[in-house]
Amino acid sequence: MRSPLTALHVVQPGDGGVARVVTDVIAAQLDLGMRVAVACPPGTPLALAAGARGAEVHPWRAGREPGPRLVAESRRVAALVDLVRPDLVHAHSAKAGLAARIAVRGRIPTVYQPHAWSFEAVDGVTGALARRWERWAARWTDRVVCVSEAERRRGEHAGVRAPWSVIHNGVDARRFTAGPGRAAARAALGLPPTAPLVVCVGRLCRQKGQDVLLDAWPAVLARVPDARLVLVGDGPEAEALRRAAAGLCVPAAAPSAGLAPAAGLSPGTGPGPRAAAGLRTASGPGPRPGPRTAAAAGTATASRTAAAPCGAADRAVTFAGAVTDTAPWYRAADLVVQPSRWEGMALAPLEAMAGGRPVLLTDVDGARESLPPGQEAHCLVRPDDPAALADALTALLRRPVLREALGRRAQQHVLRRFDVRRANAALADVYREVTAAPRHRHELGEPISQ
Repeated sequence: MRSPLTALHVVQPGDGGVARVVTDVIAAQLDLGMRVAVACPPGTPLALAAGARGAEVHPWRAGREPGPRLVAESRRVAALVDLVRPDLVHAHSAKAGLAARIAVRGRIPTVYQPHAWSFEAVDGVTGALARRWERWAARWTDRVVCVSEAERRRGEHAGVRAPWSVIHNGVDARRFTAGPGRAAARAALGLPPTAPLVVCVGRLCRQKGQDVLLDAWPAVLARVPDARLVLVGDGPEAEALRRAAAGLCVPAAAPSAGLAPAAGLSPGTGPGPRAAAGLRTASGPGPRPGPRTAAAAGTATASRTAAAPCGAADRAVTFAGAVTDTAPWYRAADLVVQPSRWEGMALAPLEAMAGGRPVLLTDVDGARESLPPGQEAHCLVRPDDPAALADALTALLRRPVLREALGRRAQQHVLRRFDVRRANAALADVYREVTAAPRHRHELGEPISQ
């Protein structure tokens, strides 16, 4: 009798959307009877979830960025390969892809899933080195799995030559279609019962663009004074974002909408726009935004220049921190926004749409593929453009009937095209193909030229 397939997932980061995707993959593979091992940073949501589902979890204390510890991190992966003896290694995201492919070097079938290309996060010399590495490492990769056609095209354009599979991210719709309605969700979370509510779910970091969202928010408040914004997540820019949001208060003439401090929610703690917060503003992939209008820039600056920190009842922006379940926050929202600078295909918008909520996205990789056809005019804006983001947010917040229609169609779209079971079945096919293919000796050589 043939023994079950053994997969070793090497993962960094152990939180956020990547961790949620990998958790779903692990669960599906265990259900198929596979032996599944996971190497990831210990104590992370992924480590805890994988262990709870019955996977073998091995601590891999790897940082997010390449650095002096890369050699030791790669040696640890090599030791785990010797220990686990997998039939296949699946590396998730750039750092794991770097360490795992250095460790394995094509000796066993290797699948690499970038979850957004590393060279989109950096520019200049660092970006050139990242592209050069991805081209070189392709020789040690049996399959590159991209989460969108746009991500695949971007890799090809960068000179990465490898066998490709495109498998869109999927969601377990049952998590987001069931549960209490908007009013009950807001009551449970301590959110205002009637105020127009925008929710942004994601790691608080430059990639996700929450600084752009905060830069846009004064212009939204000028036109929708009782609007509220909730940022769900944590990350390296958390304190800078809190400082930037501290002076964003609900205008005195706006109704309080019954806002009460929710358990675990925190206001900002100091003044300053995103430039003062020390956040970079260079654009990610996609079309370069045009210059902001003087009026939009002046509104944003004037709203915060002399602002004092708000009281809990007056703050327009709330920080929810990291949460174990994002579904209640989507249910509470009127609109979900994802102002990313770059992506492969963001998971949060798919989750929000599965719950019947309209989404507003920046036009980065995967965004157009995730939206229902025809929603681009309402639900897509240029990245890193606060004025355009503010205009689109305002337009949607002022049109509740349109929002409901967009949300209903988005839910049907996700249920039809982005079911997690379909994604996991496609990945199982990839595993069968790469483990059945004959092995070839991978020679070292010069990187493939662009």
